[in-house]
Amino acid sequence: MTNEKDIAQETAAAEQVEAEKETLETPEQEQPAEKAEPTPEEIIADLNAKLAEAETQRLLALAEMDNQRKRTAKERENLRANVEQDTLEPFLQVFEHFTMAVTAAEKAQNLETLLKGMEMIQAEFDKAFSELGVEKIDAIGKEFDPKLHEAVAQEPSDTVPAGTVIKQWSFGFKSGDRLLKPAMVIVSSGKPE
Repeated sequence: MTNEKDIAQETAAAEQVEAEKETLETPEQEQPAEKAEPTPEEIIADLNAKLAEAETQRLLALAEMDNQRKRTAKERENLRANVEQDTLEPFLQVFEHFTMAVTAAEKAQNLETLLKGMEMIQAEFDKAFSELGVEKIDAIGKEFDPKLHEAVAQEPSDTVPAGTVIKQWSFGFKSGDRLLKPAMVIVSSGKPE
């Protein structure tokens, strides 16, 4: 009896080994289990997860835009302060010289000395303008140019042709191609009638 039992067990074990061999040798023959359709609850959960991720991305983008705006504003303020400092710096020396000239003028008996002091201050102004790239517009004797000059009056002249600047009330200034202040001028209207 034990023999029959042993034989039956050996036969069952051999059949099992054969079945496992077939499974290992031909996996492509197995049909993959068909994926079940997602339930509405699964679809809703998936969409809610995607929506939450999109909202997180949106908030991150908004925060980055706000940070960029703040950085740009700070950089602009720093640039403005640097430009202001660079602009004022050349005029500080002019101011010092002007203050010294006023003090000297109060005690001066000689107008020639005062004139020399004022000429020195004017030279300092010219130097400061030059350092800043500002060019003085001297219009006397030049043809009237509405891009650079502002005519405040016309005057007849026997010697200066019409349309030419004969007097200048104040200088104009420009920086590169940009007009900062037009020259205030009087323009010849030609020979008097």
